[in-house]
Amino acid sequence: MTQKLEIFQSLWAMELRQPGVPERPMEENFRMASEAGYHGLCIDPAVHEIHGFLKLQPLFRDYGLKCMVNAFPSSVEELPPLLELANELDASLVNVIGQVMPLTVDEGIPVIRQWMEDAQQAGLPLLFETHRDCTLNDLYYTLQLIEAVPEMRLCADLSHFVIDREMRLPLGDRDRGYMNRILERSDCFQGRIANREQVQVQIGFPQHREWVEQFRSWWRDGISMWQRRNDEEATLVFLCELGPPPYAMTDANQAELSDRWQEALTIRRWVEEIWSGTG
Repeated sequence: MTQKLEIFQSLWAMELRQPGVPERPMEENFRMASEAGYHGLCIDPAVHEIHGFLKLQPLFRDYGLKCMVNAFPSSVEELPPLLELANELDASLVNVIGQVMPLTVDEGIPVIRQWMEDAQQAGLPLLFETHRDCTLNDLYYTLQLIEAVPEMRLCADLSHFVIDREMRLPLGDRDRGYMNRILERSDCFQGRIANREQVQVQIGFPQHREWVEQFRSWWRDGISMWQRRNDEEATLVFLCELGPPPYAMTDANQAELSDRWQEALTIRRWVEEIWSGTG
């Protein structure tokens, strides 16, 4: 067997959130993702939403799509029911974006270890994502925590690191080294491009070209690191996650400045090219 790449689309990223425009029926989202050739869809549940997400089980089955779970536990005790949901939906992996906010690394260690133990008991691979106003709030806290808990693995949404630190281009040696440490610990990557002031920019605008190239370089490096450290049967999940407004910038009429669906397909093509060695 050889290593495989599977590219998922975020269900949240398929929301329109445009005034006067109705949201697509859920089945239409599944149909679009299936026909576009995605391997799966990612859901973003909190505990109070579990019942609603369980209703998606027939759609995952009927459209032949795999499931990924971005779990949002608001307490240490809330992860197990979210893991049960993930098992019900036969999820490929669970990525934690915790709403628990330890102030110090020492306070964060038992939280992370408890969640890792919960996932081990549930038989699910568990990753952790740095996301502003969440458990792994910023780059520096994440770097300290992954050193304190060497066995924890990351899901890399690099956009949050860029805007958190207001990174400048070209990268200095310090930031390059820090980001390499993140990439070395990342077993899943997310497709969104930021600049130092905006968490999600339009990938086709010329003013964002430098950041597009930087993110593509990070994905290339991160995927190469993943390929070297994993065995021949391993599967890498890449998640296209271009969020709706207010993640997506809008004009005075609240219309988006670009087509997120087409941008996600472009990012998917880039990643497929990186994977094959042609990008």
